[in-house]
Amino acid sequence: MAFDSSGGKCVIFSAPSGAGKTTIVQYLLGEIPELAFSISACSREPRGDEEHGKHYYFLGIEGFKQKIDGGEFIEWEEVYTDNFYGTLASELERIWANGKTVIFDVDVVGGLNLKKIMGDNALAVFVQPPSFEDLEQRLRFRSTETEEKISMRLAKAHIELDRAPEFDYILLNDDLRRACIEAKEIVRKFIS
Repeated sequence: MAFDSSGGKCVIFSAPSGAGKTTIVQYLLGEIPELAFSISACSREPRGDEEHGKHYYFLGIEGFKQKIDGGEFIEWEEVYTDNFYGTLASELERIWANGKTVIFDVDVVGGLNLKKIMGDNALAVFVQPPSFEDLEQRLRFRSTETEEKISMRLAKAHIELDRAPEFDYILLNDDLRRACIEAKEIVRKFIS
């Protein structure tokens, strides 16, 4: 499916798991009314208090594959075996129809794929943790995943950190308050 990316602007926040991108995106949504969150689709089951249509569109593996076959995704990837994430074209069209700028909270590969598709209509921001050790500490502090999952995320983070220069902007998150204020400034400048 050829997606028409001229519908509006979007802001993409990507980072290795645990770098703080979700916290920054939530802050921006509270501060900039022109933004609307793009809800990603995934094949996994909800975790904790996650809700379908609010945190993700939980499609299951078969449901996700059907939407791939139907050409309904702008971009998608198999992050881990049978663990799919993607962006539905209908989600962007919904947000743009409401006159808003789309904001994404996606992994690094997804962010770069979106940037390639959206071109100059996108601002791609990489949230950089202060250090790899700090990232590992944050993942362990969450206490939401097994040691195996943490090891997988850390292995992936090494690769993702190397891709930071491919983004439009690298936002160092060594102080969350400062990072949020800096993020707000660059996003306001882009959407105005």
